[in-house]
Amino acid sequence: MKKVLKNVSFVFLLLKMCVVFGQELSTQKRIVIDVGHGGKDSGAIGINKIQEKDIVLNIANAILKLNDESDTPLDIYLTRYSDTLISLSDRTKLAKALKADLFVSLHCNHSDNSYARGIEVYASRNQTNYSKESIYIGYQIEKMLCKVIGYEGRGVKFANFQVLKETTGHCVSVLLELGFLSNNDESGYLSNSANIKLIAFAILLSIQKQ
Repeated sequence: MKKVLKNVSFVFLLLKMCVVFGQELSTQKRIVIDVGHGGKDSGAIGINKIQEKDIVLNIANAILKLNDESDTPLDIYLTRYSDTLISLSDRTKLAKALKADLFVSLHCNHSDNSYARGIEVYASRNQTNYSKESIYIGYQIEKMLCKVIGYEGRGVKFANFQVLKETTGHCVSVLLELGFLSNNDESGYLSNSANIKLIAFAILLSIQKQ
């Protein structure tokens, strides 16, 4: 069922149907993976012309595949399943409607400094009941990514990104910057499908441990 949820409006329709027919949503921990950018919004463009929107969608799909193959799969939903543009507000509305326990937004970085490299994790500046847990999970994801793929960790930082600001009061929420497309080495690394699977594995493993 999850793979046919192509856009946010369909998810809202599904939720309404659950209420009408008296069906309860799964009590399993629910994860929303926010796949950054999409459609006309390419996000960052790498030295080798790869686009952020494609890289993060590939990672998200790899997370879904690995999760489906797991002995104890998690209840995971994506904010987009194809190359479509979903508004930031609809992404956060999805997390709220699904009563997500964890919201993870996937992105890639860019810098005018071509030597900039590594993974950055962001949590919201807003102080809520989920702030400490968001910071903790952010560090755990960063630690796992650095261990599995050998990237440099740039630490957990704080920002007022809309998707964080609008979800942190409802669930644990982090935004991942998975390497710099402006860096020749990391742009090349992210172009390899085997490496995409490693990144997906590291993210899924760190989430499973929570």
